[in-house]
Amino acid sequence: MGIQKENGSLEDLIAKAGGCAVVDGGFATQLEKHGAAINDSIWSAVCLIKDPDLIKRVHLEYLEAGADILVTSSYQATIPGFISKGLSIEESESLLKKSVKLAVEARDKFWDAKKRISGHGYNRALVAASIGSYGAYLADGSEYSGCYGPSVDLAKLKDFHRRRLQVLVEASPDLLAFETIPNKLEAQACVELLEEENVQIPSWICFSSVDGENAPSGESF
Repeated sequence: MGIQKENGSLEDLIAKAGGCAVVDGGFATQLEKHGAAINDSIWSAVCLIKDPDLIKRVHLEYLEAGADILVTSSYQATIPGFISKGLSIEESESLLKKSVKLAVEARDKFWDAKKRISGHGYNRALVAASIGSYGAYLADGSEYSGCYGPSVDLAKLKDFHRRRLQVLVEASPDLLAFETIPNKLEAQACVELLEEENVQIPSWICFSSVDGENAPSGESF
């Protein structure tokens, strides 16, 4: 996991956390524990439409468990995905921003309560806006293979990610989290977009891997 453009808040958090910050756990798993039906093409992002209060509840549960970083519910939330559900572009962009807002509200509510307690042992969490891979949008398992086919080139991947990145940046998260990136090409697209859009928010790229040494595409880290 590579961190780009670190700022004081991220460095402060890692220092306060003893050199290693704890990221929250599986979001969809926790949603399902509460009875959410997420067997859907947009997976856990369906709760942004149907049950935003449950999203906030899960964020609060992870904070209570000691998470230093909350990852938003936007992993499989894409503008094309929402449009396929009958939503407009404006509604789709609003839901992306809502994913950040819900996490920030949960963080602020939790911290406002805890900071009044002497010796509570918690850190003020940071919110990372989740940006799932192109394969996550396709919902065909290709985020675990890295095989997007010959028609998917660098330009197409940048076009896919660009507007979602812009909208999430506008929502002012503390961090950006590119998740389950399965190949070098998409990682390159993400890095170039951060530069082209002059994004100043600290960002990480998280790869999926089968052996800890290679991406699913077979390319070495």
